[in-house]
Order: sequence, then C-alpha cells, then structure tokens
Amino acid sequence: MHFASFSFIIFIAVLVVLYYLIPKKWQWILLLAASYFFYSFAGAGYLVFIIATTLSTWYASIRLDRLKHIQTEYLAYNKKDMTREDRKSYKAEIKGRQRKWLVSCLVLNFGTLAVLKYAGYLPVGSMGIILPLGISFYTFQAMGYLIDIYRGSYDAEKNLAKLALFVSFFPQLVQGPISRFNQLKETMFAEHDYNADNITYGLQRILWGFFKKLVIADRLVVAVKTIVTNPIDYQGAYVLLGMFFYAIQLYADFTGGIDIAIGVSRLLGIRLAENFERPYFSKSITEYWRRWHMTLGTWFKDYMFFPISVSKTMMSFSKKLRNKFGDGIGKRFPIYAASIIVWFTTGAWHGSSLNFIVWGLLNCLVILVSQECEPLYKKFHSRFPAIGRTFIYRLFQVGRTFWLMSFLRTLDVYTGVGTTFHMYGSVFTVWNLQELFQGGLLQLGLSTADYVVLALAVGLVLYVSLQSRSGSYTLKINSSPMPMRYAAYFFIFVCVLIFGAYGVGYDSSQFIYSQF
Repeated sequence: MHFASFSFIIFIAVLVVLYYLIPKKWQWILLLAASYFFYSFAGAGYLVFIIATTLSTWYASIRLDRLKHIQTEYLAYNKKDMTREDRKSYKAEIKGRQRKWLVSCLVLNFGTLAVLKYAGYLPVGSMGIILPLGISFYTFQAMGYLIDIYRGSYDAEKNLAKLALFVSFFPQLVQGPISRFNQLKETMFAEHDYNADNITYGLQRILWGFFKKLVIADRLVVAVKTIVTNPIDYQGAYVLLGMFFYAIQLYADFTGGIDIAIGVSRLLGIRLAENFERPYFSKSITEYWRRWHMTLGTWFKDYMFFPISVSKTMMSFSKKLRNKFGDGIGKRFPIYAASIIVWFTTGAWHGSSLNFIVWGLLNCLVILVSQECEPLYKKFHSRFPAIGRTFIYRLFQVGRTFWLMSFLRTLDVYTGVGTTFHMYGSVFTVWNLQELFQGGLLQLGLSTADYVVLALAVGLVLYVSLQSRSGSYTLKINSSPMPMRYAAYFFIFVCVLIFGAYGVGYDSSQFIYSQF
C-alpha cells in the first residue's frame, strides 16, 4: 500500500474519520495502530525490525536518562564531600557508562541496517533478504533521538508506545522527512479538534503531491527506463536527455511524496518539517544541498560532521599537521576528513551499489574544490562587480548547478560505474542530436500528447516554485477569491484524474526514496 494507490486513499479517509470521532486522548494510540497496520502491508515479517529498533532505542535511552539522573542526585548529595577532581572523575565514569549504552545501540541498529542493505554482497545474500520499507529513515530518526538523549538535549520518553509512534509514524516512514522528537511530540501527542484549515491545507498538499507524482514522475519514468536499460541503443544526446528527465522525475517523485506526507499529517493536526526549498534554483552545489532533503542534511551535519570535525582525535591530528605543514593544511584537514566521511556515508545510505559511493564522493570533491576556489571567485567579483549582479549571470549559476547535479545523479540509474562514465563520454563523442527530432523522442515510450502534458505540468511546477520565493503559494491560493481558489483545486484534480500516468502502458510505482 503505497501513497499513490487507491487503497491508501481509502485508508486515510477511514483513519481521519475515526481520528476525530474517538475520544481525543486516544488519538495517538489510533495513530500507532494505523502505523503498524500500514507497515504490515509491506510485509508483516518486517515488523520485527521496526519493533526491534524501537525496543532497543527505548531501553538504551532509559538507561542513558537514568544514569544522568543518578549523576545529578549523587553530586547533589555528596557536594560537600567531593573535590573538584572527584566530581570530574565521577562525571567521566558516568559518561563512559552512557557511551557504552549509546555505542551498543548504534552498532546494533546501524549494523542491522548495513547487513540488510548490503546483504547482496554477503554470504546471506543468497537467502533472499529484502530491505524492509523505510528502514533507513526510521533508523536514522531513532538514532538521532538516542544521540539527543545522550547529549542531554531533553529527557527520554518513558512511554514505550509513544516512542514507538515517533519511530513508526506512517506518513514519514516511507521517505521522510526525518523528524526530531522534541519538535514532533508537540503536535503528535496533543489532543486535536477538527480544524477546517488543517483539512483544507492537508488536502491541497496531498493533491499537489499526486499531481507531481502521477502526472510528471510516473510519466517520465517510462522514457528514463527506456534510455538507461538500453545503453547501446541510446547514447549521446539520449544520455543528456535522460539525465535531465531523471532530474525532473526524481524531484517530482520525492517532493510529491513529501507533499503527501506533510498533507496527511496536517489532516491529523500534526506538523512535519519541510524537506525542500526550491533546490533547482540554487546557484552552487553547496546551496543545493542546503535546499534538497534538508532534514537528512541536517542529520548528517549535527550527528556526524560536527562531532567528527571537532573530535579530540581530529583536533590532535590537526595540531600535528599545523606544526609540520602550516595552518593552511592543518585547519583544512578536519573539515576535509569529516566531509569525506559524511559523503561516503551519504552515498552508502542512498544505495548498496558502488555507483552511490562514487556519487557521494564526487559530490564531496566538487564541494571541496569549490571551497578552495572561493578566493578566486571573490577576486573575480571584486574586479567585475557588475557581472555578479546581472540576471544572465545568476541564470548561468542556476543552470550550471542544475546541469552538474543532473550529471552526477545519472549514477543513480545506470547499472555500473563503468557504464555510467562510458555514457558520460558518449555525450561528447556521439553526435546524434538530430535523431531526437526525427522520431527519436517518440521511441522512448511517450507520445506527442505525453510530451505536451509534461511540458505544461513542469511549467506549472516551475511557476509555483517561482511564486513561492515570496512565501507559501498555498497560503496565496487560500487568500484568493473563492471562485478562483476552487477553480485551481478543480483544475489540479482533473489533471490528476485525466493525465495521471496510470492505465495501459503505465504503472503507478512506489516512490523512489522508499527503497533507500
């Protein structure tokens, strides 16, 4: 039962009705039952993994929290009898015990994720192990919560069932966003009255998500599959076309899923974090990654990059490098080392093939090179300040970033690194652009009508994105006159019904990021 299915619509409709009919104190319990019911459709056996993650996280967090309170009570009771060194020694002892619980739980859950994700490269791969739905997302979310408890950011949740809902909340289970417990609990466990504004906003986001998924993404996937599964027949200009098609497909698919997740949550009075901020309008790859899958980026920054870059080991090594090679290398090393580790992990998180590792490291390379070239950029703009302020130059920056990210994203779809780079090379060696306009476009599984629908649909998404620069476009629509507002809703609804890519020749597919 995935988001773009009729059964999911029925499931949501029944859930929302029950949610506002039952006593409000039971609402969160209903959500927990609904989340496990939803997850069971992916495979009842997979419930073992999400329950194991929940139980291990809950128990470890309780132990961490208990040790913190033991420390507080002990120090308060023995304050007069302890020296400064005694207190320091005792805190170090408690911290060491906490660290053991933290590391044990992290190893258990990330180890399970790694084994399941990379089972194909292990002896167990022949046993037919399939990756449980959303395991990367709920594992990262649960471990982020545990790290926060270890850091003392907030107290552990004593109620196992409430923590289970946080880990398994079904709208964000498939592809995020990755939430923080202290933020999500404010609305997840609150008692919600029926609110017409929440229902309206939620339905708008869901409808917009269906539009992007069914009208754009599930139509483009046909052409993308045709190109990437036949690398011998489709080289040169076809690779370039597939590169851009996939970039649009991925955006429409992922943001469409996030729209549905946020919309469904809002129907229930729950607010999820936004995960995108017009990434294809970014002027640099660094800016792009601040705008794309923002909750995952924040997770890696807060729980990996900063802890690694400022760790004692890294600082000690940095000091040695500064003494031997100077401040330039010494100061850069912690940032570079942490960046490489984070991007390697990001690639591994996205997929179990070498393609994703290479993709992650190439992203890292481009970012680090850009950072090193920053003084040159500043020098150029200081000498020619007028150029940087022109629309043409900003458009060039946006186009360059889009092309570069599309180029790197191609590693997602071809079967191997060698094949991918061979296809990259064909863009510059096989000159067949004219074939696209001599019937080649119609050999990719799409008709002329499909291309017209895609052009208009992508144009609409582009228009909405541009309008959103000055604030939420949904709020702008809601503030417009009622006839115009409902005409817009009806138009999108009809587009989804008529132009949604389902029926003969199409298959409403699972969302791309559900496999990560």
